[in-house]
Amino acid sequence: MPEPGLVSVVIPVYNEEECLPHLFPRLRSALEGMNRPYEIIFVNDGSRDRSLQLLYEFYKANPKRVRIIDFNGNFGQHMAIMAGFDHSRGDIIITLDADLQNPPEEIPRIVLKIDEGHDVVGTVRQNRQDPKFRKMASRIVNSITNRITGLRLNDYGCMLRGYRRDIVNIINQSCESTTFIPALAQKFAVNPVEIPVGHNEREHGTSKYSFFRLIRLNFDLMTGFSLFPLQAVTMIGMAVSALSFLFVLFLLLRRLIVGPEAEGVFTLLNINFFLMGITMSCVGIIGEYIGRIYSEVRKRPRYVIRREWDHD
Repeated sequence: MPEPGLVSVVIPVYNEEECLPHLFPRLRSALEGMNRPYEIIFVNDGSRDRSLQLLYEFYKANPKRVRIIDFNGNFGQHMAIMAGFDHSRGDIIITLDADLQNPPEEIPRIVLKIDEGHDVVGTVRQNRQDPKFRKMASRIVNSITNRITGLRLNDYGCMLRGYRRDIVNIINQSCESTTFIPALAQKFAVNPVEIPVGHNEREHGTSKYSFFRLIRLNFDLMTGFSLFPLQAVTMIGMAVSALSFLFVLFLLLRRLIVGPEAEGVFTLLNINFFLMGITMSCVGIIGEYIGRIYSEVRKRPRYVIRREWDHD
């Protein structure tokens, strides 16, 4: 059962040994300043560096405030957060990355918004300290994703967010093997709100999201919350079929009026390659949905815990 008034902070950790010594004091100071009970749940997502050792040292220094969940492999950021949700005890649950790009000092503002009656508090990074290409790509992806999913989120990439216990319970009951937590929470929220938060350049360690991994994440987001890509494939197929039929009629009439032709071979080849590209893209989109079905029907555990450290 959740503890009234308790704030749970869930932090996924993957190879963050350089950031953790800087995160601990700032996080503790921000939480102590709220003058309310709290717990910090660190989820070690298969780190291969000294992250787990540092977490254990922090746990020994704060055994009543800190809990550690240690995975037996790398299951991904969102599955790490799901594990934190499953084990959290607070009425209010905050998610935070360990890289300090989102200041932990923003947590009291999020808690205040939830106390005002909002069930989901999203955040929008201000003055982002990311490369221009990444910021531009993020704006494009946010716009496209909102149109496809029907959601209204201005910053899908910021994981500093707050949730009431009832929203977290619904997310836990969803039991999806792949999901995007901010979008899922927005789907169930009754009174969501977004607030601006600060954003810092990563000073320690390296980003764990490669370009390919970001693409994968956005595929999961779009296919997990909308059938629009499948419907778009159907409409494209119908349009291409209609255009192909009209082109056949044109060639037939031209043959009857002008006679057989030897020209236009390369034009036909270009058209053929274009249609092949569309076909391969459509097959890929369908494959994304089939892959999600395959992942769900296998019923494999979303994550596997090797060990836990808890004062209870």
